[in-house]
Amino acid sequence: MTYEAAPPPGDLLLQAVEGMERPLFVLDADWRFRYINPAGARVLDRTVDGLLGRDVWAEFPEAVGGPFDELYRGVRSTGVTAGTEAWFGPLGKWFRADAFLTDAGLVVTYDDVTERRRMLEERAAAVTDREEAAASAAAAAESAELAGRHLLLLGEINLAMTSTLDVDEAVDRFAHLVVPTLADWCLVSVVDPDGTRRDVGRAHSDPAQVAAMHRYADARVATNHASAPVPTALRNNRPVIIPELTDAHIEAMVVNPTAREELRPLRPAAVATFPLVARGETFGAITLVNGSARGAHTGDELRTAEIASRRAALALDNARLALANQQVAERLQLSLLSPPVQPDQLELAVRYRPATQGVSIGGDWYDAFLQPDGDTVVVIGDVMGHDIEAAAAMGQVKTLVRGIAFDRLEEPAGVIRRVDHALVGLAVPAMATALVCRIEQGPGDRAAGLRRLRWATAGHPDPMLLLADGTVLDLTAPVGPPVGIGWLGPRVDGVAEMPEGSTLLLFTDGLFERRGMLLDDGRERLREVLAGSVDLHLDQLCDRLLAEMLGVGVEDDVAVLAVRAHPVHAERPAVAGPNVLPPAVPLVR
Repeated sequence: MTYEAAPPPGDLLLQAVEGMERPLFVLDADWRFRYINPAGARVLDRTVDGLLGRDVWAEFPEAVGGPFDELYRGVRSTGVTAGTEAWFGPLGKWFRADAFLTDAGLVVTYDDVTERRRMLEERAAAVTDREEAAASAAAAAESAELAGRHLLLLGEINLAMTSTLDVDEAVDRFAHLVVPTLADWCLVSVVDPDGTRRDVGRAHSDPAQVAAMHRYADARVATNHASAPVPTALRNNRPVIIPELTDAHIEAMVVNPTAREELRPLRPAAVATFPLVARGETFGAITLVNGSARGAHTGDELRTAEIASRRAALALDNARLALANQQVAERLQLSLLSPPVQPDQLELAVRYRPATQGVSIGGDWYDAFLQPDGDTVVVIGDVMGHDIEAAAAMGQVKTLVRGIAFDRLEEPAGVIRRVDHALVGLAVPAMATALVCRIEQGPGDRAAGLRRLRWATAGHPDPMLLLADGTVLDLTAPVGPPVGIGWLGPRVDGVAEMPEGSTLLLFTDGLFERRGMLLDDGRERLREVLAGSVDLHLDQLCDRLLAEMLGVGVEDDVAVLAVRAHPVHAERPAVAGPNVLPPAVPLVR
C-alpha cells in the first residue's frame, strides 16, 4: 500500500479558506487586495483575478469616508477587532463586515445581509403598520364613543326639556346635563317677557365650586357690561367664543369689582356662549365655561353645544306656547265650568279632571243654577271628544240647557227634548250625553224636611244617592238617546225622595269605566267607595272619589257634581260655607 504525501500546512489552510462559504479578503499595508476567496469575489460582483493586487479604494471609491472605511482604518490603527453593518449603494446591498489585524494583513470577513435586512425591515414595517392601525382604530373608537356620548346627550336634552312646561326647571335640567360632557360649568340665562334677565340654569362639575358659581351668577346679571358674552350673544343672535380668557377679557366684561371677586375662585380659562333663538325670537343664552386644566372647547364640543342650544331653544319655545295654550284652556274652563250655586241648606261640590295632557278642559261639564221658582237644577254631561273643540261644543250645549231650563220651567225630560231639537235645528256639530236633575221642594215637603229629585237622562250614567246610614241607591229612570240627534221618541223623568243628610252624586262615565273592566264592576267599585265616605265632608268625599277611582292615570275626562241635603229647619252648617245665590233669587222662599 502506498500513501500520497500530505500537502504542506500552508496549502491546507489556503484550501480551507478557498472553500469557505463566507466571503473573506485580506488587505495589505497599502490597502491592496492580497487575497480574496471566490465567495468574497462573488458577493462583490467581481472575480478573484480582477481584484487581487488592486487598491480597495480605487475599486470601490464610494466606500471612502463611509462606515467600511472607518471600520478598516480603525482596526488597523488600534488592532482591536470590530465590525459594522451598512448599506453599500453601488452594489445595492447591505453588508455585515468584521475586521481583525494579522501578520498577513487586515482580514475582513463579510456577508450579504440584504435579504435579512429586508425581512427585518418588512417585519418592522408590519409592526409599525399594526401599531398605526391599532392607534387609528383606537382613535376611531374614541371618536365614535365621543360622538355617541354627544348624540346621547342631545337625546337626553330633548327628553328632559320636553317633559316639562316649567321653563326654569327645563333650563336647570339642561345645565346639569351638559356638565361635564361639554364644559366644566354652565349657566343658562332666560329673558322674561318683561325683559328681565335671570340666570336660572346653573351646574358645576366640582361640588366644591358650586357655592362660588351661585355667588357669581347672582352678581353677574346686574353687573355684566354690554360687551360681555351673554349681552353680546343676545344682541347679535350669534355665538361668542373666547378660547383663551385673559384678565383683559374679564376686566372688560365684568366691570363690577364685587362680581370680579366672585368670579376669581372659579378660575375661568375659556368661554363659549350660544344664544337661545327659536322662530326668530331670542329668549336666553347658554354659557359654557372651562377651567385652565381643560382649556379651550374642542370643535366637537362647540358643534354639539350649538346643536344643543338650538334644540333647547325650540323646546323652551314649545313649552311657552304649550303653557300659553294651557292658560287659554284654563280661562275657558273657568268661564264654562263656573262655581255652583249654594242655595239654602243644599251644599254643592264639583270636580273636573281632563284626560288630555296639557289641556285643562274637555267635553265633560257640570252646571248648577236656580230656576225662577227657586228650585235648584243640577246638570252633568259629556260631549264626545277630549280637546278644545269638544270644550267649545260643550259650551254651546251647556248654554242651551241652562237657557231652556231657566226659561221654560219644564220638567227635566222636556228640557232635554228641547235641547235635542235645538242642537239639530241650529246645526250645532255636537252629540252629547246629559242628565238634568231638578231638586224640588214644595210647601208640604219643606214642612216634612224632604226634597224630591226629578231627573231625566239622555244616554248618561244613572246618578247615585248616598243615604245618611251609608246605603247607596242607584237612581234609575228610562234612558233616552244622547242629544244632538233629533230624537222624536219619548223622554221620561225619574222621581225619588232626597231625605236630610243624603248626598246626590252625578258623574260622567270616566269616573268608573276602565279598559279591561266590566261596567257593572266599575259601578260596584264606585258604590263601595261612596258608601265608605258617608262620614266625610262633601269636599273630602269628592276628593276621595277621584283618588280611589282614578289613581294616577286618567283615561277619560271626569266630571263629578255632589249635592248634600242638610236639615231644612236648621242653620246652614259652617262646613257647607255661605249661601251663593244670584241677586234676583231670595235666600228663603
